[in-house]
Amino acid sequence: MIASTNPATGETLRTFEPLTEAEIEKKLRCADTAWRLYRRTSFAERARWLVGAAEILESEKDRIGCLMTLEMGKPIAAARAEAAKCAVACRYYAGHGERLMADETVDAGAGRSFIRYQPIGPVLAIMPWNFPFWQVFRFAAPALMAGNVGLLKHASNVPQCALEIESIIRRAGFPTGVFQTLLIGSREVKRIIDDPRVQAVTLTGSEPAGMTVACRAGRQLKKTVLELGGSDPFIVTPNASLDRAVAAAVEARSINNGQSCIAAKRFIVDRRIAGEFVRRFAAGMEALRVGDPLDETTQLGPLATPEILEGLDRQVRRSVEMGAHIVTGGRRLDRPGNFYAPTVLTEIPANAPALREELFGPVAALVGAYDTDDAIRLANDTDFGLGASVWTADPAEQQRFIDEIEAGMVFVNSIVVSDPRLPFGGIKHSGYGRELGVHGIREFVNVKTVRVA
Repeated sequence: MIASTNPATGETLRTFEPLTEAEIEKKLRCADTAWRLYRRTSFAERARWLVGAAEILESEKDRIGCLMTLEMGKPIAAARAEAAKCAVACRYYAGHGERLMADETVDAGAGRSFIRYQPIGPVLAIMPWNFPFWQVFRFAAPALMAGNVGLLKHASNVPQCALEIESIIRRAGFPTGVFQTLLIGSREVKRIIDDPRVQAVTLTGSEPAGMTVACRAGRQLKKTVLELGGSDPFIVTPNASLDRAVAAAVEARSINNGQSCIAAKRFIVDRRIAGEFVRRFAAGMEALRVGDPLDETTQLGPLATPEILEGLDRQVRRSVEMGAHIVTGGRRLDRPGNFYAPTVLTEIPANAPALREELFGPVAALVGAYDTDDAIRLANDTDFGLGASVWTADPAEQQRFIDEIEAGMVFVNSIVVSDPRLPFGGIKHSGYGRELGVHGIREFVNVKTVRVA
């Protein structure tokens, strides 16, 4: 049974029966049939359908936002903004996809040589619950514009979002079978990856899930794109505007209830300003309005599941047992739902979970740096390499951070965000491949070399 549960109350909203083997086979057959026809559609047709999806997302963002909030707990204002952002991605690829997929002429001597980008077929998308619409559309918009078709295995705690996304794409005018939701458990994923009709896999999720999927797809010589966890550094130097840095730090650690791969998690602050930063940062975290995510004034809602709440609490308790100091928070809130107090930790041992593992919730780990060299060393002292946010007005410092931080993305004097125009992804244990931008639309294509004598 697949259940939709309100994380703010624990109430079961709806339940669904997983697909049977026969139903899975029917959907795979439908995807294969659809791909053979859809690959021949024009960019103009695909763009028109993507714009149709954008219009639905925009006109129905209130209803869609409410659905996200009820299933995974994000504040309602953020949920509406997520629906609108999905529309932006659809419009971006509708407007630029044909250009990004255009033939590229290469001067290779006599004759005519060029590179052609062609779709490869059905792509399995294994998506997480934390941004239940955005994570899917940042795959779907470029993939569908490129001419591929999609099969969505969404997180099991957001089945209503998964079905709604399929409905939106269908109502936008895309042909039957071009995008289908698979309500299945994790055990069925291996069989679908193995199916010869599925040409590639993209996954956003945990390290263990990424390793499992990559190994399985590798056995079938199928391409994968993996966007995995992060323990993003947020570096503050004495040359930064402390007012801006503190305000951004609170936003960066509390966005989406602290449940974001690119949320800042390790706050690396120059020791000359660390005391003042900690005082103001802790005050900002304590001031966050925690409550019902359907309330327009709420800034921090519940964690998505009881298991995530248990895991976060365990990481904090283990870190404290090892010597970390709680400045504020550090506990579950005594109320119904999966609520955790906004938390700031200092004096953290280097091998504590708060620094070595991803914290998926409103818990910030602060460490002091002696200078720029030390800040870079601390930033890179992690298995992850997704994003980094650095705060300094010194151009020389900015250049060093850009050059030397080991991450897929470095944002200077702003928090890390995803944008349809920019490639998104990481290195090391944060995964490989890119979503969004020109690189995202070209991940699942045949880069075909053509030479005409």
